[in-house]
Amino acid sequence: MLKTMTFACMHFSIAFGVVYLMTGSVLLGGAVALVEPAVNTVAFYFHEKIWKRHERRKQTALQPLSPILQA
Repeated sequence: MLKTMTFACMHFSIAFGVVYLMTGSVLLGGAVALVEPAVNTVAFYFHEKIWKRHERRKQTALQPLSPILQA
């Protein structure tokens, strides 16, 4: 969860900076910095969970069968 929170802080800062530089609007930069990274952060959290599940399944599939199941 700490990784997700630090990612969110970085993303908020980048989103605000980019939109502010493009528009010159603190209000618009702030609005985009709250909405877009919040959605992205939630998506990233679930992406990590799904990816870890995929890696566990891959590891399980690569393990040899136990001698009892091979008979």
